[in-house]
Amino acid sequence: MSDLLQHISLLDFAVLVQGTMVGSMLFFGGVMAPLIFIKLPADVAGPFIRQVFPVYYLVLAGLSLLAAALSYPLDGLAAAVLLAVGAGFVAARQLLMPAINRHRDAQLAGEGGGTSFDRLHRTSVVLNYTQLAAAIMVMIWLVR
Repeated sequence: MSDLLQHISLLDFAVLVQGTMVGSMLFFGGVMAPLIFIKLPADVAGPFIRQVFPVYYLVLAGLSLLAAALSYPLDGLAAAVLLAVGAGFVAARQLLMPAINRHRDAQLAGEGGGTSFDRLHRTSVVLNYTQLAAAIMVMIWLVR
């Protein structure tokens, strides 16, 4: 075991963490979120996804921060991009998600909010895809 650890580099750990982050994002966005809304009744899916997203954002912010710390000695710009990705997860969790929930609640209560909900939800999707693209780009960049 110690021989194996001697041959694993900082780059290996950085790419492993980034790969975990990218894989988690792809799995959640491509498999879990659609399945939640396909397999669960709407009155269960909505509240369930509201419980899942804060954890999703928190875990991915942590992985981004860890990936940035591991990448910093290898490439400062790569680390800065990963920090920005992590900041995006924090902003989505603390600012965007509560606003989305408020507007969705207003929409469901018949008090409007539909246009704002749609715009904010689209913003969160674009942000998530941008973060995914940035994480993939940094991973490729580091192993070049």
